[in-house]
Amino acid sequence: MKEDTKGKIVKKEKLDPRIKKELMNKTILITGGAGSLGAYLTKKILEYPVKAVRVLDLDEYALFKLKRATNNHPKLRLLLGNILDKERVEMAGNEVDIVIHVAAIKNIEISEFNPIETIDTNINGTVNLIQMATRKKPKKFLNISTDKAAEASTLYGTTKQLSEKLVSWAGAHIQSTKFASVRFGNIFETRGNVFEVWNEEFKNDESLSITDPKMTRFFIHIDDAVDMVLRCLTLTNKGEIFIPKMKSYKIKDIASKISKKHKIIGMRDGEKLKEVLITKAEKEKAEERDNMWIILPKSASKVRK
Repeated sequence: MKEDTKGKIVKKEKLDPRIKKELMNKTILITGGAGSLGAYLTKKILEYPVKAVRVLDLDEYALFKLKRATNNHPKLRLLLGNILDKERVEMAGNEVDIVIHVAAIKNIEISEFNPIETIDTNINGTVNLIQMATRKKPKKFLNISTDKAAEASTLYGTTKQLSEKLVSWAGAHIQSTKFASVRFGNIFETRGNVFEVWNEEFKNDESLSITDPKMTRFFIHIDDAVDMVLRCLTLTNKGEIFIPKMKSYKIKDIASKISKKHKIIGMRDGEKLKEVLITKAEKEKAEERDNMWIILPKSASKVRK
């Protein structure tokens, strides 16, 4: 039994048997595992009978908070380091069974102003992890991507598009490890998103900042996102890109649930009025399932069932 966010006692969810089988006695490395999605994913994985969960993150305070949030779980290993540090990546990947790559620079404005650092982290960091995988030979490697990679119009989106291509290439050509990516839209509960801005404005009795009243975005709750990551992990095989079917929301409608007072601030450079989860060309070659599309790399013939 456990308490929910309102203090009510709720039944603990049963573990998915497919995921349990996938994670049984495995050592998992999560890059960026102290961030919003990474931390939630770490906590969820620790519910399974794993051997160890290694979290590689460069935020010391976030690692400290994760340690406390998991009650100093005996199977949690906190690794302070950067995915650009090849030696640290090699050490982190030693005898690892599964790599889940979450680490990235994702803020659109910060990434545009810091292009070298963004390219370094989002592309070269991914290269470092793939190269580590060729030597350490984990069984699986799952890359976390974003809808900004589809018809990319920002530097962040372009770097994530390239990281998807790198992982798909690895999946089609590296036999010792199974690679794939999962592409999400926005996650409601992550740090640094628009809700953080709106909540601060609401507290100060200010109008909520809206870029354009017609703007729409895809959103998913963090628990659903984590469930999808773990589900996709069981399907990872040949460099697939898994794209969950997500609901599109009008930003103005979401803001109106917090406050009716809005101010239009205009779109940022490269920002799109409507995001795309999957391009028309991708959809034509994708395998469609009830809750997702699966895109195979050109050199892969079929997805593992």
